[in-house]
Amino acid sequence: MDPTLASVFMARLQFGVAASYHFLFVPLTLGLAWLLVAMEILYITSGKQVYKDMTRFWGKLFGINFAMGVLTGLTLEFQFGTNWAYYSQYVGDIFGTPLAIEGLVAFMLESTFLGLFFFGWNKLSKGQHLFATLCLAVGSSLSALLILVANGYMQYPMGSGFNFQTMRMETQSLGELFTNPIAQIGFAHTVIAGFVTGSVFVLGISAYYLLKGRDLDFAKRSFAVASGFGLVACLMVAFVGDASGLIIFKDQPMKLAAVEAEWDTQPAPANFNLIAFPDQDQHKNLYAIQIPRIMGLVVTHSETAVVPGINNLEAENVQRIQNGMLAYGALVKLRSGDLSAKPTFEKYQDDLGYGLLLKKYTDKITDATPAQIHQAAEDSIPSVWSVFWAFRIMVGSALLMLATFVFAFFSVLRNNKLWQRRWFLRTALYSIPVPWIACLSGWFVTEHGRQPWTIYGVLPTNLSSSSIAAVDIGLSFAMFVLFYTGLFLIEMYLMFKYARLGPSALGTGQYHFEGK
Repeated sequence: MDPTLASVFMARLQFGVAASYHFLFVPLTLGLAWLLVAMEILYITSGKQVYKDMTRFWGKLFGINFAMGVLTGLTLEFQFGTNWAYYSQYVGDIFGTPLAIEGLVAFMLESTFLGLFFFGWNKLSKGQHLFATLCLAVGSSLSALLILVANGYMQYPMGSGFNFQTMRMETQSLGELFTNPIAQIGFAHTVIAGFVTGSVFVLGISAYYLLKGRDLDFAKRSFAVASGFGLVACLMVAFVGDASGLIIFKDQPMKLAAVEAEWDTQPAPANFNLIAFPDQDQHKNLYAIQIPRIMGLVVTHSETAVVPGINNLEAENVQRIQNGMLAYGALVKLRSGDLSAKPTFEKYQDDLGYGLLLKKYTDKITDATPAQIHQAAEDSIPSVWSVFWAFRIMVGSALLMLATFVFAFFSVLRNNKLWQRRWFLRTALYSIPVPWIACLSGWFVTEHGRQPWTIYGVLPTNLSSSSIAAVDIGLSFAMFVLFYTGLFLIEMYLMFKYARLGPSALGTGQYHFEGK
């Protein structure tokens, strides 16, 4: 492998693994924070001690998870400066703004009120403590919003423009940056997925106590809160996911085509590939089970809108690459002081990023051969089989969780001996990993489906990294894996320890292991 491409590969691998470790903690933080708010409201409105105990106990698990999330998240931002120096230089003014606000505002808000949550029970009034818990939840969600604003810019750059004098993207509208529809819908999808994750977590551990036959009142009430919260969250995440599909159809058609393994444009409304085995080399599916006319209706909400296929989009990208060659040629002239090239550059600058795809194959972009243009156009297609199957794993996991919550919620409402249905309680317990599988699969679709771009349509990934040797990145990568694995094992040890103790960990003298 070319040393430069090897360096890019290792940088991507390191960031992807580090982000995946970090993302193991994020959804639970987002979901548990708002479940704590719901439980504390029940405590204040009912006056029952059990709801206070629920808030304190699940808050203890929240605190463990929050600390691990902070430790794994700090290193990610530093990687932009170490492994992705050109990316940071190219869009640092834009990308850095929401990240700076996240660190200075959202993280400080979370941290401050986390302390009040744990140490304020005997120092604050009920209303004041609820306000602290609410601010903790708002801070967690605000942190997610600002990070996803930064990510939304990578998915669909808005509010910026290219300055040929500085060779950088510069902010033109903070309003457009923060109201980017992909960022907003991504925020809603991520936070609500966190609600589902927190609900499955509480549901599963509560089911464990019910199976053991201990702390039954605590377990039943926790189970009931989680079932209602989780059912609403599952329905909401389906609605937001549908809205996300509409935006991807409009702004990222190649990603959508890869998600659906649609190689050729079909007459509207297109058939849906329920199962397919895509062959990237032959540009076709070796086998597919289709549902007629469904994909077009689901993706576009229309019987007449056409969903472009991969091959058709690739042909369009050939033209965009050729336009990018013209933009790059004009840029070279502008940089040399020839301002007569400015009209040509302004005409084709939207396709400059596509011209930069040729950098992988030649330094003389304006002299690229048809074969090199074809190679660059081929690179504009993400890995279809991995994105296709990751999406279906996400959806399948979501349907499994929805079925679990529907059964749990209506069984709780009817009080029809759910607590004796040991098979279902075991199902709830063993379902705890499912939301993480769904979240990681969804993150993979979002990020891997964007390739070959770091900034969609603007900056190719192979140009974004630092000039660090692959072996050096590999050494730091090994250290990251060891460090993060250690943190993960610590998290699992603490979570299992306190989950097994249950509310006895509160030391109130009222629960199972305290000899009640």
